[in-house]
Amino acid sequence: MSDHAFTISADSRIHDPYRLNRAAGHGTGSATGHGQGGPASKFVTVAYGFWIFLLSDIIMFSAFFAAYAVLAKATAGGPTGKDLFEPARVAVQTGVLLTSSFTGGLATLASHRRSMAATQFWLLITGLLGAAFLFLELQEFATMIGEQAGPSRSAFLSAFFALVGCHGTHVALGLLWLGTMMAQLWVKGFRPDILRRLHCFGLFWHALDIIWVAIFTLVYLLGASP
Repeated sequence: MSDHAFTISADSRIHDPYRLNRAAGHGTGSATGHGQGGPASKFVTVAYGFWIFLLSDIIMFSAFFAAYAVLAKATAGGPTGKDLFEPARVAVQTGVLLTSSFTGGLATLASHRRSMAATQFWLLITGLLGAAFLFLELQEFATMIGEQAGPSRSAFLSAFFALVGCHGTHVALGLLWLGTMMAQLWVKGFRPDILRRLHCFGLFWHALDIIWVAIFTLVYLLGASP
């Protein structure tokens, strides 16, 4: 090989950090998605795609928040948020949901250690806390409807039930997803596809926490204020 050809080959390696022009049979290692040639790993692409789904979900919630902001004062002579909301109950709900997010993170850490007992335990605690949150929310809805403050009473209550109910529906679906994940882990173990789904569940559950903090602040705290 001539010196000129060697120089070209060396320059190619220097100026081709992703090794896109590597010859067949050379450098057959799989790409990691960290600048070492080729597309990102499936774990990264799945997580990225799920983030896009979460962003679309947040856009939907933004529409509900906007509708509530417009209709918050449209009580039609009926009860207001100050009359209906119980800050103590909502504070308990918030604490329960935020704690479930913490235990969900512990479950993720346990799955990284491939500890089946710890993973299942923390997922179970997460599910129980989520169920407690949902029970408190349904109890609140039942109390309000019993006091003739259902969603048909005023535009304010329609917007309230739509926003908070949509979040509650997401929590219920998350609990179904959580139960499915626990069963899949128990039967199939820590397979790569199971771990990807568990990671997506974690993203989903944390996103619900963020949305609830916004509901707690903009709906309950402001609504219960004088």
